[in-house]
Amino acid sequence: MAAAAAAASVACFEDPLPAAALDAVGVDMEEMIKRFLEALTCFLPSTCVISRLYFGEMTSQITQQYAFRAQKSLGLIGGTPDYAPIAGFESPEVPARTYVYSADGRLYAYALPNVVRIFQAEGAQLLSELPLSNVIELSFSPRGTYLSTWERPIKLDDNQQHKNLRVFSVSTGEELVAFTQKSQEGWDLQYTITESHAIRLVAQEIQVFRPTEWGKGVVDKLKVEGATKACLSPGLNPSVAVFVAEKKGAPASIKIYGLLTLSASPTCQKTFFKADRSTIKWNLLGTQVLLLTQTDVDNTNKSYYGETGLYLLSAAGNFDCRVTLDKEGPIHDFAWSPNSKEFGVVYGYMPAKTVIFDQRVRTLYDFGAAPHNYISFNPQARLLALAGFGNLAGKIDIFDRRTLNKLCTIDAPNTSYCDWSPDGRFLLTATLSPRLRVDNGIKIWHCTGALMHVQLVEEMYQASWRPTPVDNVPPFPSQGGPLHSSLVPPPPSPSVSLYQLSLKNSGAGGSTTSLDGTPTKPAGAYRPPGARGNATPAIFKREDEGGFSRTPSGQNTPVRGYSKSPAPPGSAGMNGPGGPGGQGRGGRYVPGAPPPTNQNQNPSRPGALPRGDSGGQGQGQGQGPGKGDGQARKRNKGGKNKGGEGEGGGREGSVGRGQQGKNGANGQQRASGNGIQQNANTNGNSKKPTSIDLNGVNAALASAALTPLDTALSTPVTPGLDSALDPIAKKVRNLNKKLKAIEELKDKAKRGERLEATQMKKIDGEAEIRRELAGLGITD
Repeated sequence: MAAAAAAASVACFEDPLPAAALDAVGVDMEEMIKRFLEALTCFLPSTCVISRLYFGEMTSQITQQYAFRAQKSLGLIGGTPDYAPIAGFESPEVPARTYVYSADGRLYAYALPNVVRIFQAEGAQLLSELPLSNVIELSFSPRGTYLSTWERPIKLDDNQQHKNLRVFSVSTGEELVAFTQKSQEGWDLQYTITESHAIRLVAQEIQVFRPTEWGKGVVDKLKVEGATKACLSPGLNPSVAVFVAEKKGAPASIKIYGLLTLSASPTCQKTFFKADRSTIKWNLLGTQVLLLTQTDVDNTNKSYYGETGLYLLSAAGNFDCRVTLDKEGPIHDFAWSPNSKEFGVVYGYMPAKTVIFDQRVRTLYDFGAAPHNYISFNPQARLLALAGFGNLAGKIDIFDRRTLNKLCTIDAPNTSYCDWSPDGRFLLTATLSPRLRVDNGIKIWHCTGALMHVQLVEEMYQASWRPTPVDNVPPFPSQGGPLHSSLVPPPPSPSVSLYQLSLKNSGAGGSTTSLDGTPTKPAGAYRPPGARGNATPAIFKREDEGGFSRTPSGQNTPVRGYSKSPAPPGSAGMNGPGGPGGQGRGGRYVPGAPPPTNQNQNPSRPGALPRGDSGGQGQGQGQGPGKGDGQARKRNKGGKNKGGEGEGGGREGSVGRGQQGKNGANGQQRASGNGIQQNANTNGNSKKPTSIDLNGVNAALASAALTPLDTALSTPVTPGLDSALDPIAKKVRNLNKKLKAIEELKDKAKRGERLEATQMKKIDGEAEIRRELAGLGITD
């Protein structure tokens, strides 16, 4: 009997209803027939054939459409191969505030300042207009039966509450119910996939409604103390996950309740600390949930964005645990696979790790370290996209989930939005405002890496694919040879060649993709002329490129040649340009400049005379190792010497020979390993400055011919590390800084200044510091 009924129904629907008849009746007739067939399928499996026959023509007409919203335009664009605008759609004259598709892709709506318009997405046929003002947000129910709108709350004249969350019937345009919703975050109601129930969280209370009976109001409710977020699961047996944030020392928690049994005890719950905010993601079956927790402040001071944690819970209550991650750092992204059996996590300091876990948190595959902060499975769960957006370069790696082989790498810099197409073969990347206000537009890529379409739009705010159920798109290749050979990209649109030509004419240095999908050679990172042709130092390389591992404590910070702080013996600054420790007047190291031929020559001044040589002539007589004719200048008041007068071009540290000055001064200078010290015997009183050996080496070096430091005094460099990064040299430098601070405190005490207890304690530790220096081979 069932077979006969099915045959009769097939005969009835072999010739589908005329399009004119459906247009005359309206979209409700088509929706009614569709729901009738879906309900009948539960009792008569043969009617699935009826549904395919009736909706077969409509399914074949579904195009891979996408939409965008900009400051001056609003568009609906057809998919491959033409990427032409939908003929029946006209962009409004005023800027739209938002747009939205229904979950099944049948409907499309946008909001203008004074009206909300609802269209049939296929063909852009206008269905209805709602005269609503100041609508900021729109949302369809899962089956497209209801449309929710949200306006910014305002204060009414009669002191009544503003009902700014309103629910309308899509078919009639009638307002069914209205609520007061102050916060824009989480403003919409959450529906079950059958639209039998809807929930919303209001002041720590979960309220349940029946959409078919809005007039009855709240049919069930659950109060959870401290609840800050509630998330309804998909699936036929819906559950509600409720998150309670940490507050006043009480731990945070997540509790899962059955929607139809809210008054009962939770089916699963877990408590934990370090959770101020959360992100909840259910799998498509609604059987398990992932919870990402985050704190506002990282107590370890290793991150600006707080600490993160990831937990997995089962709705049935038979499993819950924390997802243990083996690399320190934040969790950048996580996503469920559409098969609901596995999920991927991107975590750790850059370069981040990406790992796929099963539903019992067992590691399935580790992709290693790479600059990624985004993960996404295609709707068929066959391909996996790993990318680095934001402050990263915008590289997208496409992997075959079955073989775990990389298919291609896409270069999409400045990407603000990325999403898979419903058929799983294309990726849409968009650069949006206000994240970036230049180069806004849309690029569509094939999963093999070829650029298919480019549409540049000035000041674009929103872009997305038209949703389409997986059953209504062509099946994804699952058998045969390699996946790359079975996914042949279609010819690109003419916009690709025009875009590449504009890049070539403008001289842009970014990498592009040729028409056949082969990426051209990128220009690479900018290098200053002095650094070109040299190998990149390991400190500037990523960990996956052979560089040092990321250590938040800053142990990999190089010692700069132009640092004003004294460098310890054995470091790069000790014997490098600019004299010992990188010190000295004008001893700044210039990257790329040739090394000075004379060790006393100033490398920052090409052509400068060596120290001790002067081109000037002066009066007065000095004694010292310098050979030039000139008078030694002092740093004060134009460089005039109290012991004589004259004009000389000699620099500080040079000693001139000439006639004796009228004051009969005898100027003497001497050079030490830490700099130039000057001792002048004049008719006035002079104070001998205190000499502090900052580098731990007391050697009288002649300014004309400085001898190399004794190798016994230099600290041995740790093998395998650059001398600029040697931890022993860093420790010596830090100890010398402490000694210098102690000497300054001693001077203050001699002057009669009052020292604090902590300062006195620091002075008492001088002996211990000197013992540590002696243990490192540094002697006074």
